[in-house]
Formats: sequence, structure tokens, C-alpha cells
Amino acid sequence: MAKDDNLPLFETKLAKGRILFQFYSLLIFVGTCFIFAYRLSHIPAIGEPGRWAWIGLFCSELWFCFYWFVTTVVRWNPIYRNTFKDRLSHRYEKALPGIDIFVCTADPVIEPPVMVINTILSVMAYDYPPEKLNVYLSDDGASEFTFYAMLEASRFSKIWLPFCKKFKVEPRSPEAYFRIAVEPLGEPVMAKEWSTVKMLYEDMKNRIESITKLGRISKEISKEHKGFDEWILVASPRDHQTILQILIDGRDSEAVDIQGQPLPTLVYLAREKRPQYHHHFKAGAMNAMMEMPGYDGNGGSCYIGTGCFHRRETLSGQKYSKNFKADWKRLSNRSVKESTIVLEEKCKVLASSSYEENSQWGKEMGLKYDCAVEDLLTGLSIQCRGWKSIYFNPERKGFLGVAPITLLQSLVQHKRWSEGDFHIFASRNCPFVLGYKKIPLKLQLSYCIYLLWAPNCLTTLYYVIVPSLCLLRGISLFPHISSSWVLAFVFVIFLHRTYSLGEFIRFGGTFKGWWNDQRMWLYKRTTSYFFGLLDYILKRLGFSKSAFVITTKVADDDVSQRYEQEVMEFGTSSPMFTILATLALLNAFCFLGALKRVIANVEILFWERFALQILLCGLLVLINLPVYQGLFFRKDVASLPTSVTFKSTMFALLACAITLH
Repeated sequence: MAKDDNLPLFETKLAKGRILFQFYSLLIFVGTCFIFAYRLSHIPAIGEPGRWAWIGLFCSELWFCFYWFVTTVVRWNPIYRNTFKDRLSHRYEKALPGIDIFVCTADPVIEPPVMVINTILSVMAYDYPPEKLNVYLSDDGASEFTFYAMLEASRFSKIWLPFCKKFKVEPRSPEAYFRIAVEPLGEPVMAKEWSTVKMLYEDMKNRIESITKLGRISKEISKEHKGFDEWILVASPRDHQTILQILIDGRDSEAVDIQGQPLPTLVYLAREKRPQYHHHFKAGAMNAMMEMPGYDGNGGSCYIGTGCFHRRETLSGQKYSKNFKADWKRLSNRSVKESTIVLEEKCKVLASSSYEENSQWGKEMGLKYDCAVEDLLTGLSIQCRGWKSIYFNPERKGFLGVAPITLLQSLVQHKRWSEGDFHIFASRNCPFVLGYKKIPLKLQLSYCIYLLWAPNCLTTLYYVIVPSLCLLRGISLFPHISSSWVLAFVFVIFLHRTYSLGEFIRFGGTFKGWWNDQRMWLYKRTTSYFFGLLDYILKRLGFSKSAFVITTKVADDDVSQRYEQEVMEFGTSSPMFTILATLALLNAFCFLGALKRVIANVEILFWERFALQILLCGLLVLINLPVYQGLFFRKDVASLPTSVTFKSTMFALLACAITLH
């Protein structure tokens, strides 16, 4: 037994294929050097057409090389960690620390209450001692419908948790489980219980959806819990008192499931909001309540918003000390004597709108404020205080989330992220400043993958626009097809994309999935990152203010159906769609112009001089096929509006006309 106590609780392994990646990177580096040698030795003379276009293209390629170097640093030495749960259970079963799990929501329409409570029920069903598990919902929308759903979930948990344990349910979200699970007809006892629990869940779901659709809480329902009285004083979601309700008090001996086992603590919180106080969006909500292989190999993974566990000390501003030792017994203590009602009233002050005023919350303590990506900045600050982070991705996923299924929502989300990331890079919180002599240089570089998303738009837009317009004008920017220099370009492009495809398929993807990924890579860089950079500049100049845009978590049935059929969703007029359509049409016009000259054989050497430019322009046309379909061929509600078609056509034709004259 004593020998077992000395065995490690986890092991660290180097990733497979590391040597192959390093050899591949070396080949890319050598090929890139030849490309740069060509650029420097073939710069057009002063006054020669295309000189500045050539220099601009060279600068873009320098940026691409730098960004490739940063990503290579991150991926140079990836590591993976495997845990030994049996050893952990044997050694610390009786002394595991208390865990607080925070779930955030902000809008009952965009984030429906049924979806919220499915998240709540899944974390309540964790394979962890329930008496040491506390689940908090932060409702920034202060919705009585969300509260009602939480009340229903607190009751259903008494049935759901023992059901999960008894039948080893996976996944533990009721909605996800019953959508994919098959009724066990071969086992009568289990089948009966399975059907009963599913029926109870469907009944609860229907009640919640009906009341939400109705738009009001009836008097009969409001009598079910004292918490509904709080909404008498709520003026609006942006102007209300603190609402804090302990729905399940884990200290209470009567807080048990149908089998007599203790339940986790469950708390609903809507922090106070007043017009005169900045509520700091999600970061403020998180403070009121208080995942990567390459990063791990470089000194620590970064915190990207969800699916993370923190020590309480890291969020309280405490610096790491070699002598630090967490007192799990003290942190897990539930021997508070106050009643639930008294405890609720005492804790309300912590969620008041003025509690943080003139304090270190949002600065040295808790999640950082004044940044659209408070998660990344908070994680960086924690690492700079000496704490180490690790990346753990078990086979059985600890967290499952939802992502936008429409193009516009995805682009808007990445716009907010890229703007916030660049805000960090251009401030005193830049890893090279904040992390100087505090975290490894390779970890400082690693952060740049995210922080430099926004400026990536400039070089990408240049590469998408200028070579195509020069092709239309008859200006060559790449080596002739008969030149030996062309081998360097072909080698780097072919090797880079082939390795990318092979890696994508190795990790379970498909060719179609990889191709769609290339398309989204281009769309994000030419729209999301561009508007992210523009937003940052406008804010620095004082022309706009920070705003938190909530990503829609649900979609209509027809939208979901088009998503399942892999049909791109447009359906609305947006500056992002105007840019996408303009770029698509610009490249189509330039490609058709080039094809006309090749087919008509106006210039015998045209193909030899412009082969790479024609191929690049043709590739962009191929990537943009869904845009052309949305502009001219689709007639459904998800096609591009006529206004976008008109504006983008005019802009593309104007650019071509200016180029030709």
C-alpha cells in the first residue's frame, strides 16, 4: 500500500509524429528561403510596372513566414498527459477538494432555459463526491423563465443523478442522451425505468418551453418558490437588485436524491445591475461568483473561456510560492451554521453592483476587465504570477459545447475574439511585456497565434486582391512556369497543404471537412479579422465603445436542416457578406479575363508568364463557389440579398475598371 502511495498520478508523453513534423518544418524553411531569394533578386526596377505590387507581395510573404514560425514554435514539442484515476481514488477518495462549477447565461432567447438546465444537470451528474460539488448559474439576463427552469432542474436532478450512476449514462445531458440513446428493450427492468425518466424529462421540457413561449409566470407557479417574489422589484435586465437563491443546499441532510444520496449544492445568481455602474459583461459575472498540447510543451496551456479548472488561489490574485500547499479540508468545509435564507442575504452584498468599486477585482483579482477576451488575459496573468497550467484532453470528454452554425454568427464571434486578442497585444498586457522574465519566451511567442489574428487580415487581403488585379493588368508577380524558381513556390505550397490535409485526416477529419476548413480560414481572415482590427482602431480613436455580442446557441429548424446538408447560410445583408461577395466576384472577373487571353491565344507566352497567378486566382474562385451560388443560383431565404449582389458587383467592376485604366 505504501508503495502505491508513491506512484505518480499522471504521466507525460511526447506526441507521436513529432520528428516528422520537425523534418517537414525544416523543408518548408528551406523552400521559403529560396522564395525570398527569388523575391530579392527579381525586384522590378524603379519605374517598371508592378514594382510596388511586388514589394507589397514580398512584405506579405514575410508576414506569412513570421506567423508560420510562431505556429511552428507552438507545435515543435507537443506533449500529452494521461491520468491514473484508480491511484487518485485510492489515495485521495476521502480528501478530494471542493469544486465550484460556474455556468453563465445572458439571454433566455439566444440561450434557451432548456439548454441551460441541460448543462446544469450534466455537471451535477459528474462522477465526483456530490457533497464537494457546488454548481452556480450566473444569469446576466435576470430571467424569471431561467429561474423557473432551474427550479424544475433542481427537482428533476433527484431522479436524473441516480439514473446516470445506475446505468452509466453518457452523455449526461438529458437532451443529448435521449436524442442518441436507444431504449433497452432487451432488459425489461431497465427499459421501464428508462421510459419513465425520459417521460419525466419530456414533461419538464414541455412545461419550461410552454411557459417561456407564454411569456409570463402564472400565480400558481410563483407560489412554488419564494424566489419568484424577487422579480416584483426587477425594472429591466439592466436595472435590478441582486437575486440569489440557493435551490439545493448541500449542507442540508434532507437534500438527497430518490435513493437517499446527497445532492450537489445548486445556486441561482443574477448579480445586481444599475445603469450608473459598469457590469463588465461575463467577466463581472464570473467575479461575482468567486484548454492545448503545443502550449503545454512550451510552458503551459492558455485559458480560453470554458472547459477549465482553476485553483481558487489563482483567481484571488495570489502569487505562486514553492511552499504553497492547498488546505483542501478547509476549502471543502460545509460546517456553516447559518440557515439557507440567512446565507442568501449575507451573500447578496458580494453580487451588488458597487461591491467591486475601488477594489482590485478585475485588476489583480478574479477575471480581467476591459477586454473582450477576458479569459485569455486572465490566464496570462495567472501564469505571470508563477502558476503553471497544463492541457488535459481525456478520451471521455469532460466538456461538450455548442458553436454557431450560421456563417454570419461564426464571423461575428471571431471578429470579437480577434479585436480583443489584438487589444492585449497592443497594450501593456502584451506577453512580451507582462510576461518578461516571468514566463518562457516560447510561451510568450505562443500567445501570438491568437493575439495576431487581426493584423493577418492585411496580408491575406493583399494576397487575395493584388495578384488577381495584376493578372488582369498583365503584370507578372511570380516566376515563369519554365523558370527553375517556380519549383520553390510549388514545393512549399504543395508540401504545406498536403501535410495539412494528412494531419486533418489523421485526427478523424475528411477531405471535404478539410476543404471547408480552408474556406473558413479565408473567410475569417478577410472579414472577421479585418473588422476586428478596424474596431480596435476606432476604439483607440474614441469613435466606438466596447460591446459584448452574445452568440446565438439555437437555430430554426430550416437553418439546422441546411447546416446538416452543409448548405452555407447567408440570408441577410451584412458588410461582411459584401466584402466576401466583392472578393469572390473580383477574382471571378480576373480569372475569366485571364482564361479569355489564354484561349484566344492573344499572347503566346501568357500562360507561361502567369501560370501561378492564374492557378491562385482559380483556387480562390473554387473556394468561393458557395458565394456564387448564394449570389446568383439559390432562391431560398438563406441566399444573399439582392442589395449585397448589387453592391458587390459594382465594387468588383469598379476595381477592375480602375486597374485596366
